[in-house]
Amino acid sequence: MANLKEIRNRIASVGSTMQITSAMKMVSAAKLKKAQDAITAMRPYSEKLTELLQNLSASLDSDTGSKYSDQREVNKVLVVTITSNRGLAGAFNSNIIKEAKILASEVYAGKQLDFLTLGKKGNDILKKTETVIENNNAIFDDLSFENTAKIAENLMDLFSKGEYDKIVLVYNHFKNAATQIVMTEQFLPILPPKTSEATATADYIFEPSKAEIVEGLIPKSLKTQLFKALRDSAASEHGARMTAMHKATDNATELRDALKLQYNKARQAAITNEILEIVGGAEALAG
Repeated sequence: MANLKEIRNRIASVGSTMQITSAMKMVSAAKLKKAQDAITAMRPYSEKLTELLQNLSASLDSDTGSKYSDQREVNKVLVVTITSNRGLAGAFNSNIIKEAKILASEVYAGKQLDFLTLGKKGNDILKKTETVIENNNAIFDDLSFENTAKIAENLMDLFSKGEYDKIVLVYNHFKNAATQIVMTEQFLPILPPKTSEATATADYIFEPSKAEIVEGLIPKSLKTQLFKALRDSAASEHGARMTAMHKATDNATELRDALKLQYNKARQAAITNEILEIVGGAEALAG
């Protein structure tokens, strides 16, 4: 059995760790509220804009279609992975890396597959085995639409120049604080709309022309789509970290209680031994 000093040191160490995890949990909970409100408010606008754009693109003639709707044979694929710059968030980052490796080894096996990483954790792992053409860690230091637009414009240029036939986003979709869903979402080319009676029978008058509206909406829609994915990932990160730190705090509490019990047993045993030694010595002197 460990001596009393060692157990006391372990209790102090676990207590210190518990304070850190508890503080990280509260910080993540505070940040989560703001991030959750942001992504909840943005989703309806982003989804409606994407739906409108898809319906307009589908109704255009093939010769007047946008360059971002060009469906080419897929030989070169770019995967944009969105992870975090910090760890201690449970399986938040590892799930994205796992999905990225499945895309490389199974879904797009035999094709040229490159990665563009947003977040330090994904870049650190993927660059060891995969081709990473660019990494951007600073986006999470100032997550704004203007900074996101620069990345989206770069992706649009890569697609329009024919360097890649398909661009895919991989990120965590925020469902609630305890649940994040890994999403693999096509960024380019623009997906055709899901046919429905509502869209098939809708008849609109366009001013200016339908083609001009599409050309103006596409860049904005793509930038909004990427911004939504980044905000989704940010909210998911805070939720995952809050959950992970909550579990870590609970585990530390259990370990501290177990160590205190062990300490009390060891202390009781030490006192019993001292009493026995005193009694034994007294009897020896009396004899």
